Amino acid sequence: MISVVIPAYNEERALPATLGQLLEQAGDYEVIVVDGGSSDGTCEVVRQLQLDRQCAIPGHLTLISARQGRASQMNAGARMARGEWLLFLHADTVLPTHALSRLNVLESDIVIQAGGFLHQFSGSDWRLRMISLLDNFRCTRSRIIYGDQALFVRRSLFEQLHGFPDQIILEDVAFCEKLLRVTTPVLLAPPVVTDARKFLKMGVWRSLVRVLLIILHVEFGFPYLPRAFFHEIR
Repeated sequence: MISVVIPAYNEERALPATLGQLLEQAGDYEVIVVDGGSSDGTCEVVRQLQLDRQCAIPGHLTLISARQGRASQMNAGARMARGEWLLFLHADTVLPTHALSRLNVLESDIVIQAGGFLHQFSGSDWRLRMISLLDNFRCTRSRIIYGDQALFVRRSLFEQLHGFPDQIILEDVAFCEKLLRVTTPVLLAPPVVTDARKFLKMGVWRSLVRVLLIILHVEFGFPYLPRAFFHEIR
């Protein structure tokens, strides 16, 4: 079984599409949404889906709360999980069709211990396509999987590595650096699709600079970016 863990904070706009597509997928899985103290309708989105689907799939969709912060929220979801695979999915990112049934098949392949998906943004802005191409090239080379690439890892290995480090930014990079010491993650296609709204609101060129600086940090050890550079945009 797959445990899909979704950290969410004020994601009432993007979460319905993510959950709607996710819950239509075939396969053996559960979904755990971990709210970080949202002040909008994020929790109501999940509760309404629970009511809509409780007769058909009891216990399939769970809502819990945790201290705000992706690392804290994802670790809390992982502690609740029952699946062989843990798949960490951002609230504004949609999995490709048949992704979960494909991972169900991979459960029996013990050579594969972790992985993620190629990435693209919604919409047709060429600058965002360029960011995705750059990011996919980076990931193919380094196998450092970012949070918006739907990282999946066997639960036993996740626990062995003590989960995501409790840090404010780049918890996904820090975890993958530990992961690479024991396995080489696979990279799957077709890609996940992230809602471009936040990148457009931030400014595409600023977003591109942000991606480049993260790559320089990960690949060449440049200093961390200022925390303000990671300010959440809703």
